[in-house]
Amino acid sequence: MAPHSGTPSSLTGPGLVDPAPVVPESATVVKTDARRSADAAGGARRLLARLRDVMAASGTAQARLDKIVMLIAAEMGADVCSCYVMRAGEVLELFATIGLNPDAVHKTRLRVGEGLVGDIAAHARPVALANAPSHPNFAYRPETGEDPFDSFMGVPILRGGRVRGVLAIQHIARRAYDEQDVETLETIGMVVAELVATGELVDNRELQVANDLVLLPSRLDGVSLNRGITMAVAVLHRPQLTIRQMVADDPELELRRLREAVDSMHSAIDRLLILSGESGGEHHEIIETYRMFATDRGWLSRIREAIRTGLTAEAAVQQVQNDNRARMASVTDSYIRERQLDLDDITNRLLQHLAGRQDKADGGTLPDEFVLVARNLGPAELLDYDRTRLRGLVLEEGAAYSHVAIVARALDIPVVGQCTGVLSRVDPLDFVIVDGDHGQVFVRPAEDITEAFLKSIEVGEERKREFAATRLLDSVTRDGIPVRLMLNAGLLIDLPHLHATGADGIGLYRTEIPFMVRHTYPDTAIQKETYAKVLDEAGDKPVTFRTLDVGGDKTLPYFPDLGEENPALGWRAIRIGLDRPAMLRKQLRALLWAASGRDLRLMFPMVAEVSEFIRARRVLDLELRRLEQDKMAPPRDLKVGVMMEVPALLFQLDALLPHIDFMSVGSNDLLQYLFASDRGNPMLNNRYDLLSPAMLTVLRMLVRRCEAAGVQLSLCGEMASRPLDAMALLGCGFRTLSMSPGAFGEVKTMIRSLDVGVLQPFLDSLLNRQDRSLRQHLLAFARDHGVRL
Repeated sequence: MAPHSGTPSSLTGPGLVDPAPVVPESATVVKTDARRSADAAGGARRLLARLRDVMAASGTAQARLDKIVMLIAAEMGADVCSCYVMRAGEVLELFATIGLNPDAVHKTRLRVGEGLVGDIAAHARPVALANAPSHPNFAYRPETGEDPFDSFMGVPILRGGRVRGVLAIQHIARRAYDEQDVETLETIGMVVAELVATGELVDNRELQVANDLVLLPSRLDGVSLNRGITMAVAVLHRPQLTIRQMVADDPELELRRLREAVDSMHSAIDRLLILSGESGGEHHEIIETYRMFATDRGWLSRIREAIRTGLTAEAAVQQVQNDNRARMASVTDSYIRERQLDLDDITNRLLQHLAGRQDKADGGTLPDEFVLVARNLGPAELLDYDRTRLRGLVLEEGAAYSHVAIVARALDIPVVGQCTGVLSRVDPLDFVIVDGDHGQVFVRPAEDITEAFLKSIEVGEERKREFAATRLLDSVTRDGIPVRLMLNAGLLIDLPHLHATGADGIGLYRTEIPFMVRHTYPDTAIQKETYAKVLDEAGDKPVTFRTLDVGGDKTLPYFPDLGEENPALGWRAIRIGLDRPAMLRKQLRALLWAASGRDLRLMFPMVAEVSEFIRARRVLDLELRRLEQDKMAPPRDLKVGVMMEVPALLFQLDALLPHIDFMSVGSNDLLQYLFASDRGNPMLNNRYDLLSPAMLTVLRMLVRRCEAAGVQLSLCGEMASRPLDAMALLGCGFRTLSMSPGAFGEVKTMIRSLDVGVLQPFLDSLLNRQDRSLRQHLLAFARDHGVRL
């Protein structure tokens, strides 16, 4: 059948829009932007009203979808309107069309990513093209008869953050679609999404796992965001509300409902802020940041604009959320993506208030013990659950420094993130095991697996008791060598671990993390207050502050995105500080103010040349002179050091060591730069080992050079947190290790069972071997000599 070539008037009929009268060119009136916007909004409201009538009419879902595409084509003056619906296996099937060959319906299929329609589904974002056939993703399907149609516009049909299909229009003549056109089609897509979600077009069960494996025991891999093992029944966090009414009769009423819901939500968040303030620290700061999102004028303004197009308040909130998700789908910046999760949290919370529901998860329906499973969460959503019953958290997404991960660590529950597909593999009240130590989740585990993990939990609890008993014991080897164990921290919420672990001090305080959880650059007074709190909490124990280490994978939302090809080797850390000395001076000023009359240890990161350290030290001297001019007391004792991360510095030790008081090795970065191996590349995971002859030779050399120069040396990377790796460090001569709080018990137990005098010559004998790693040799030594790992 030939493509439809009639005018829009040929599509009119019962319930359809009459074509607008033709206005002679001589009578054309130039409209203002406001008038055009008002006309477009009025057209959208008319279309939505007619769509509501179609949705409410009797008949099958297929018949209603056929009417919808006819109505869209008529109202938008399109030659073609087509709707593709997602089927199992990520296949998009043409379900309805006006203008294309009707015989292609239910026959034409496109894979996600194939053609323009597949590209829209793959990236969850609209596409608008005046010359579609020239686009590299254009895929021609002859059975559709779409040859004559040059212009193409399509939008994803989104429901619950997932693509459920694609809605597209086409024109024979080339046409430049504007933003209003796209927004109108996106709004219509929301209505179509409700029709698709009913399951009348495609059974929802089809989109789940396509076979019975979903019911069988399974193991899912993820990433450990907090250590520990737990088991309990699953509670699925699905805050998505079903929106019953999409189109509003009275926009002013909807605006008033929105205003009341926003006020109610703000009051609830303020109550949460008060509760979080009882414990203080970064936990409270995160909720403050969350409150800033909830008052964002741009976000609320976009919701109001959507209401004025004819949507209900709920539908407008949902439309803005879908639009935000689509815009963020291609963003790789981890910080920005995590902040989108906070906005999702607030959006869901606002929908709850519009529905008149309470924020708090219904404690009466929750099991006595449960594991929460979610795509992702905002920090306030997690706190809605009864923390006395919450045993663990599993996320399809999630990152180590997302707000929800930080709060979960404060609650001391095991967390596994980036667990792809977990929501589709877990049913409510399924029994699950969360292995936060290894980043694994076991769904409906077999009896033998459950028993094995029960034993592991028992052993783990026993080891915890044993490790807790070591807190007051000296960290000294069997042959009497004392070892200082320091804490790695980066948030005020980490500081209670300083006393709980019995740490000798803070070997690394990452100052950049508080910068990353704020929307604007913190001024000097705010920074000073944070640093002072850290020093107050530490008391007489030393704290080593690392100056701002951003760039690479640690971006700031208020910092320019340079689009660097290799950001790990780019403009970051001390390079930024030296190029932006005002920023570095403000941070150093805040640190000096906070440490007035107290001890202060400052460390500069990513130093590659001695000249960089000298320049940074001069900036510090400027601030010291300013402190004197302001008649403020300087630090009682000031020590200045560097991070050893860049291999070039290894060849400048003679020039460097006389200028520094201490050095701390960042083992993670040193390894990746030493072996030119991107630590974020999964293809290179475990290719190079920290316990390789090359790495250990470098570390041993550093120990000897620093000892000769009288420079304190420590290591603050992840290497220090693993007992076997820490044992190797002691064999190299390290006597100060800085680690995460969960590692203290294991590492101290290892130290107290080790004879370093026996280990050192054994390790020396291994360094000339050609092995890729010495790990197995060191494990054998530990077994043979009773070293407890």
